[in-house]
Amino acid sequence: MSAGLPYDSEAGRGLCGSITAIMHGAANYASAEMAAVVGPFEGYADNEVPMLNVMRMHREAVEQIDDAGPPELKQAARELWEGVLEIGEKHGFRNSQVTVLAPTGTISFMMDCDTTGIEPDIALVKYKQLAGGGMLKLVNNTVALSLSNLGYTASQVEAIIKYIGANDTIEGAPELDPAHLPVFDCAFKPANGIRSIRWQAHVAMMAAAQPFLSGAISKTVNMPSDVTPKDIAEAYFWGWELGLKAIAIYRDGSKQSQPLNTKQDDSSKGQATAEAVPQEVQTVERIVYKPHRERLEDTRQSLTHKFSISGHEGYLCVGLYPDGRPGEIFITMAKEGSTIGGIMDSFGTALSIALQYGVPLEVLVNKFSHTRFEPMGHTTNKDIRIAKSVVDYIARWLGLTFLSGHPEFGRGTASSQPEAGSPPAGTGAPLVAAIASPRVLPTAPGVADPVSVKGIGARPSRLSGPTDQFARFQSDAPSCDNCGSITVRNGNCYLCHNCGNSMGCS
Repeated sequence: MSAGLPYDSEAGRGLCGSITAIMHGAANYASAEMAAVVGPFEGYADNEVPMLNVMRMHREAVEQIDDAGPPELKQAARELWEGVLEIGEKHGFRNSQVTVLAPTGTISFMMDCDTTGIEPDIALVKYKQLAGGGMLKLVNNTVALSLSNLGYTASQVEAIIKYIGANDTIEGAPELDPAHLPVFDCAFKPANGIRSIRWQAHVAMMAAAQPFLSGAISKTVNMPSDVTPKDIAEAYFWGWELGLKAIAIYRDGSKQSQPLNTKQDDSSKGQATAEAVPQEVQTVERIVYKPHRERLEDTRQSLTHKFSISGHEGYLCVGLYPDGRPGEIFITMAKEGSTIGGIMDSFGTALSIALQYGVPLEVLVNKFSHTRFEPMGHTTNKDIRIAKSVVDYIARWLGLTFLSGHPEFGRGTASSQPEAGSPPAGTGAPLVAAIASPRVLPTAPGVADPVSVKGIGARPSRLSGPTDQFARFQSDAPSCDNCGSITVRNGNCYLCHNCGNSMGCS
């Protein structure tokens, strides 16, 4: 672009081939000079003939550089490679490989350059979302130099640059010769334009540089959003035919989150919209989307449970969504202002926020079950005979109550027979019925089966493999009488995998 040559042109590919040939030749020449002082690389003697053949192939490839490029550069590459062969045949080479073409997007961004390698610029105007909020507008700095080299006056350059800043495209700029538009084509279409570099031009440019590289090229072949699988297959096949050692394809719009965009949304929040432009620059800060919190209604159903762990009593109050899912948890223990009361209040708040932000209850239950610390001991709950801690009890009770499809909590379905101390039929039934079936309330009083709760009973277990196996063992296993961990079935008895204790079997 700075030289006034289109990226998609024979002259542009000739310039690329010449520059790459000179860089590769200079690197090999320096390698041969080092070999003259400290000797060639280990194993060179066994590979001298094929190594020199490779160097001759590089020299022959210079003649294949497109003549539309700068002739003085091609001649300089020719003379340099003659010297490489001469010194290499005499002293060998210190390095078996000297060049690759690495990703340059992030490097160029840090150097305040538009691009430093074989990648064309993404767009003349780019919008970059910042991870901490805000947005940068990045305008190409090469346009002014390019216009000057193409013969435009200072006033014309100023007018065109001003037009680009206002319209995010050079198309339609005043006093711009339409014949020069291809010089300013970029990887993606601008927000208010229609021109961009064809994906075939990306592959052709790589083929111009590959004969003068020891390794491969890290470059994105940018393809429009309407390409077909056949086009992508053709790109890979064509790259193989042209001798490319690597090829990477990106289809526009195929990623949900991208760091750079070609236009800015006009909404009040100023979020970037989807004319997305990822290349290797995608390693810089990405757009951070604000997570969604599903709050409960101001008036909601709730379930209250009293528990006792080794004499320490407490109450759980679980607020429910209309479909019966738990959305908030209040934990009350001891007196107001006590340490345990404050810790449990904070723990309940953390669980509530996690549930409202979409953390699956199953994940929370698995994470906090069997957490061990005081107070611990026997409980009044026949399904949780021994709790290792208050947190362990709360997690396992939530699993028993709301995860009836969970392997470890398979006995959590509510019993059709009321437990001792439960309210008589007809007194507490409407609330439980509302929890179990929010859309169709049972007409007859009674306790509903939580299996019918939407999204609870029908949820498939996420456990699989060994985890699923041990979860099934724990469903009816007692705690270890030595350390308190949950045991697993071992024949007709139980074995503790935590301390190795066997409860009745050797």
